[in-house]
Amino acid sequence: MESDNSYFDLEIVRDNFRLAKVEDDDVNLELYLKSFDELNKFFCLLGTIFGFVKSELAGKMSILRDFLSKPDEAHHFSTVLKMVEYEKEHNLLEKDDYVSGSRTLLRLHRSLEFIQAFLKSINDLKENESTSGPCVKAYDDTLGHHHSFLVRTGAKIAMYTLPTKHQLLSNVCGNEENIKKAEEILPETLEITSEIYNRIQKIYEDRDLLSLK
Repeated sequence: MESDNSYFDLEIVRDNFRLAKVEDDDVNLELYLKSFDELNKFFCLLGTIFGFVKSELAGKMSILRDFLSKPDEAHHFSTVLKMVEYEKEHNLLEKDDYVSGSRTLLRLHRSLEFIQAFLKSINDLKENESTSGPCVKAYDDTLGHHHSFLVRTGAKIAMYTLPTKHQLLSNVCGNEENIKKAEEILPETLEITSEIYNRIQKIYEDRDLLSLK
């Protein structure tokens, strides 16, 4: 894909998620966040329609990077499994004045489920088909479960203004060469994204943490 930092680069998402796979069941947190930087750019390029997503992503990523920046604590947060085990072992999940990395990551994890469903729906569309209906369905099936009625209503109204698949890809990828490249690697990216999602889902599920508030 042509190197232009102003546009969305699906290769960055694919490559960092691929590298983020640690051993058989863990995820490197810094590489996970690098993929999310690019996914957040995707929503920024769509404009105010996805303001409710991009602001949430940016805030959560900042919290997690703050943990990674502290020399004395960074090793506890280098992977998802280490972070969850550390916070659970030290009873940090119940501590009122503590901003939990595990809780914070869970918000990103839920957003990733929506992003994955939305990108899969785009992959299945023809060039001239609208992305709005599939986007609303992806939202209803995933992230919408965790939002208030007012947020859900506003989000879906905005989604109905989304353009066709080709126009959306033009908005986020730029020229035709970049669009073609994105379409070529999207199936592989979805597969890798699913692997990352399933790893984190299992880490939380095995420790009964999916319902963290």
